[in-house]
Parts: sequence; structure tokens; C-alpha cells
Amino acid sequence: MDKKNTAFRNWHKYLLPSLTKWPGRGWGVGLLLCLLTTSCSQESVPTYDTSQTGLDIWIGHPGGLVYESTTYNYSYAYEEGSVTFYAQISGLPADHDRIFRLEPFGGDSALIVSTIRTEDYVIPAGAIGGTYNVWFNSQLLPDPTLFAADEDEGLINFRVVPNDEFSLGSENHQKITVRLRNHLAKPDNWDAANFPRQPLSKYFGAYSRVKYQFMIEHLHLIDFEINYNTQTAYDEATNVVSTAYAVHLQQVMQRALAEYNATHDTPITDEFGNLVIF
Repeated sequence: MDKKNTAFRNWHKYLLPSLTKWPGRGWGVGLLLCLLTTSCSQESVPTYDTSQTGLDIWIGHPGGLVYESTTYNYSYAYEEGSVTFYAQISGLPADHDRIFRLEPFGGDSALIVSTIRTEDYVIPAGAIGGTYNVWFNSQLLPDPTLFAADEDEGLINFRVVPNDEFSLGSENHQKITVRLRNHLAKPDNWDAANFPRQPLSKYFGAYSRVKYQFMIEHLHLIDFEINYNTQTAYDEATNVVSTAYAVHLQQVMQRALAEYNATHDTPITDEFGNLVIF
């Protein structure tokens, strides 16, 4: 056996007799016992110290890239659509779930506050942040033509409501700004298209603003094209779908329409008073 290792493992046989021979041998033994049991030290500082934790919020990229603002278009959803934002604490994580809320302010907030839905947002125990949404409901606009003109644009800001868990975040992370529009143009290829492009009306019927809103809400496609020759179901780079995929999209809309009508008191009608059909 290695003599060095043996001596190391038996260090207490040599140290303890030496300590008991010191003039202050009682202190020496006490020191040794303290080292062995660690009972002499105070408890360590708690891992979680969450007093007055700042909460950063921003729109942009989860990695920290901050956009000055983003745009929400009420026309891109028949009912509710959302804007995504990010939140991250500037302190340590907590050992319990923590709730924060947002409040609208400035801009046109008084005019469109009835269209907004926020939540009790939760940062889970042990987490430092997350991804969240603010919701906007087109059906609750006080005037359906609000922000509908080409150059017409609204604005609203949101900030954290300080509470026992959170204070406002760092500079440039204390608010999020959303620019508001409500403009929807009829696609040029709805009624006619040059071959091999196919008109949207072939699969989705007569155009109406309400119908197109409903499609955007469920398909998440805007100004897309249908091409007879393409073999790819959906080419995201060119926003082109195949005719086979167009049939699939038509079926998606038929199911969405049936579900909506079954769960509402009245079926969807468009701005002309006609039933929406696909």
C-alpha cells in the first residue's frame, strides 16, 4: 500500500495527540471537532433571495434582441390574435411560482382597452423567465373601421404592475409597444390568376373581408398563391401551395367553420350579411 495514502487516511492519529498536548489543548480539541462536524458554523446564506426582483419585458428575440415596437393587425384574426413578448427576472430564481401582470398605458389605450386581454402570467419556481402573449379581439373594436385606412395607425404600451414579487425592470426593458392596424386588402389572385397559378376563389368561394379574416386566423397564411405545377405542399419561402394542399386547406376551413357555428348562437355572416361558406 502507498505510504503517502496510508498516512493521509490516518492523519487524525497524529494530529489529535498533538492537539491534546498543547497548553490550550481544550481549544485545540474543540477546533478539531468543529472541523470534523462543521457544527460550529452558522447556516449558509439562503439560495433564494428574491426581494425586489426587477422584471425585464421586451418584444423581439428570446435571446435578448429588443425591438422598439411590433405591429398587430386586427384584420388578421376574425376574433382573437396575439402579440408575443418575453420576460426575465434580473435577480435569482425563486422556490415558488411567481405571478406578474401587465397594464396598458399611453397612446390609444383608452380607445381600445376593451379589445385587450392580458393574463396572470406565471414565472415557475426555479425559472428566470418565459414567453407570453397579449391578446387582441377584433370583434370588440368600438368601431370596425378603426385604424383601417392605409396610413391610419394606433399605438399602445404595456408595463409590469409592481407587486410584492417584482419591480420594474432595467432601462429599455420596462415597457413593450404595439402599433395597431386594421387594414386588409383583397388578394389580387382571388378572382383570377394566370396559369399555372390558380384563383383562390376556386377553393374558397366568393371573397369577403370576414371570410378572409377567418382564413388568416385559422390558416396563418396571408396573400398566398396556389400553383398547379408545384409539387411541394407549401413552400414557405415563396408562400406558394400546391393544388392538393389547397384542397386540404379548404377542408381545414370547412371544419373550422362548422366548429364555430356549432359553438356560437349565430353562424358567421360577412359584411354583406351573407353566410360565410367554403
